[in-house]
Amino acid sequence: MTDHREQLEEFTPYLMNRIAARYNKGVESALKDVGISVAQMRALAALAESGPCSITDLSILTVIKQSTLSRTLDTMENAGLILRTAQGSDSRYRQISLTQTGRAAYDAAWPSMQNMRDTMLASLSEDERENFNSLLLRIFYDIRHHDF
Repeated sequence: MTDHREQLEEFTPYLMNRIAARYNKGVESALKDVGISVAQMRALAALAESGPCSITDLSILTVIKQSTLSRTLDTMENAGLILRTAQGSDSRYRQISLTQTGRAAYDAAWPSMQNMRDTMLASLSEDERENFNSLLLRIFYDIRHHDF
């Protein structure tokens, strides 16, 4: 029987997933002070950076399944962080946008995200960080299924 443990530890997708999970766990506790979840922060960040969009587009940007995102958005709307507005004659299509309260929550939470990123990348020099990010972007653009 082959021991795959060493292979697994060096298997890039596995490592990326573990790193992201640890990052999210660290951010989760920092975001509690602001009163938002990691999923909510993803939505706030996507809306702050990309502007209003549909749930389909937001699902792609946040990498959250639409059913899960819909429940997250319900909570966010109840908290006054977002608005969902019907577009045109089709009342099923709703545009999601940040409120001032949502923007304030995003602005309050962003330093925690940056601090966790800096902790995660502490062992890399500035040049290594830039190179690493460039490599990740190349990989991302190679495997993406959408334009963003």
